[in-house]
Amino acid sequence: MHHTDIPRFEEIKGESNKLKLPEILEPDFERENEVSYTLKTQRGETQLKEGRKTATMGYNGSYLGPILKMRKGQTVHIKTENNLSEETTFHWHGLKIPSDVDGGPHSPVEPNQTAQIDFEVNQEAATLWFHPHALGTTAEQVYYGLAGLIYVEDEQTDRLDLPKEYGVNDFPLILQDRNLDENNQLDYERSYNPDGVYGNTLLVNGTLNPYVEVKNEKVRLRLVNGSNARNYQLALNNQARFYQIASDGGFLEEPVEMTSLVLAPGERAEIIIDLEDYPEGETIQLMDGETTVLDIGVKGTTDVKKELPRKLNTIPVRETSDSLPVKKMTLAGMGYMVSIDGKQFDMNRIDMEETQGETAIWEIYNAPDMMGGMAHPFHVHGLQFKIISRDGKTPPLNEQGWKDTVLIEAGETVQLELEFPEKGIFMYHCHILEHEDVGMMGQVEVK
Repeated sequence: MHHTDIPRFEEIKGESNKLKLPEILEPDFERENEVSYTLKTQRGETQLKEGRKTATMGYNGSYLGPILKMRKGQTVHIKTENNLSEETTFHWHGLKIPSDVDGGPHSPVEPNQTAQIDFEVNQEAATLWFHPHALGTTAEQVYYGLAGLIYVEDEQTDRLDLPKEYGVNDFPLILQDRNLDENNQLDYERSYNPDGVYGNTLLVNGTLNPYVEVKNEKVRLRLVNGSNARNYQLALNNQARFYQIASDGGFLEEPVEMTSLVLAPGERAEIIIDLEDYPEGETIQLMDGETTVLDIGVKGTTDVKKELPRKLNTIPVRETSDSLPVKKMTLAGMGYMVSIDGKQFDMNRIDMEETQGETAIWEIYNAPDMMGGMAHPFHVHGLQFKIISRDGKTPPLNEQGWKDTVLIEAGETVQLELEFPEKGIFMYHCHILEHEDVGMMGQVEVK
């Protein structure tokens, strides 16, 4: 689907709504180096809009899910329960874990079944997420509400003087576009398009027309593109600068000053908006083009002024890239004809092989077609990679941190440096969920 065809958001008149915040899930038990959770898929009804409630799906609730907190070095136990009438999986997007607990299409949980997973957290602080990844039904299940957040914390998050009061100056924003019919229902089949389902209504954490009230201080937004297919171009309504402090897999080396940020499906970014000079009663909007994503009102003042830390992280630079073989891959097609290297997904076929712990270079080319082609967000399971180059050029500063999803424009070639920390079979695919479901996905076996 070309940019010109993407439906615009309809202005939904009516009152603003206080931003809903996901609950932070209470562990079943927690010790210093161990934490245990229970996560259940369920159907329910949610008041998304005035009028009738909407039939939805959620984790431990009717829509979306709670936040799972875990720390680097902890052993995590999760009991997953599927209370749907169809199979699902529990995929931990961005976690570096073995493939048998990654929740790809090889690990379905049948209706009314449970599955226990255990892993150790072997990565730095980051905002990750979880969602289904069952064969052929991922897009629909996410569309009806199955998605939630993971906060990985470590000594660096403890040490850095950043906004971290949940719901006060630190807010998660799960951005999703949805079509609500005349009865306020999410009719996925009626909205279906193999190039991605786009909605005319923007929901943030399941909230229509959301607002937050904050003090005149620095505010942290953890942005998650949870849409099936839509890219967002985020900016402030007054064109003020903001600072990106983290990408998919953790903190950037230092805050990157920006006025606009593109976020593709599956990508995350953490940004800081500095409201220290804003008077009481002032409002500022986070925008996607002409659409207000979030209304931020300054209510209450504070005299505390804080400098942003100059140094956030140390991301290792490898000198070996030039000597490594480059493995090439081509993304192509639209609709039902999407492919990677001319092939569609086959669970019985291994498409790539890598060695555990060894650095690899993948070069991904997004082949244009006669119509120009379309951008594909490319996601790899089981690791965090680095973008080496875009069309031979160094990536922008905000893409020089850890990533697990990268937007590749039509005609563009992107080089990634990857290292799989665990053995097993991992997916790589387009994160337009409809493309993934129709077969724009491959398998890498790590030995």
